[in-house]
Amino acid sequence: MKDKNYEWLKSALFLIGLVVVLVAVRLFIFTPVVVKGDSMDPTLQDGERVIALLNTKVKRFDIVTFPAPDEPDKYYIKRVIGLPGDTVSYQNDQLLINGKKVAEPYLNEYKKDLTDGMPLTLSPNQEASFKFEKVPVGKILVLGDNRRISKDTRSIGFIDEKTVSGDVKFVFWPLKEIGFINK
Repeated sequence: MKDKNYEWLKSALFLIGLVVVLVAVRLFIFTPVVVKGDSMDPTLQDGERVIALLNTKVKRFDIVTFPAPDEPDKYYIKRVIGLPGDTVSYQNDQLLINGKKVAEPYLNEYKKDLTDGMPLTLSPNQEASFKFEKVPVGKILVLGDNRRISKDTRSIGFIDEKTVSGDVKFVFWPLKEIGFINK
């Protein structure tokens, strides 16, 4: 009888420890996120489930999730284009950061499918060339990969770096898309 109680106690303590570890990992290391909408096509698709790492330093071209500044209880997923102190501009779909040309290879698939002769990245006024003034300290400039429909810095303004809740790194659903996100 004593051995059965000991085994039961050992199993219960193991399960409690496992739950504590899983909760700690979920709260401090990563969180699952569901992609809603088409603003990150073709990189991320509507309905995909992804893993976002928590407590990471935001870097250029990271895909991040943050509370929607214009819609309470919603989160957006966007790509970081500009960091604090950067001047960002577009000239006919060419990204310039601090006056230097920067490639955006993750947009190549989308650009090749355009048939209307217009650039993928336009200003809110549909202009092909436009500029953001210097990104303020503590803020980031984010854009969706599907630039023509994305609600991003062009319409909601710069995002406070402190509100970034995760850095999206891995797709885990659907299974045919499982893997790390290529930047």
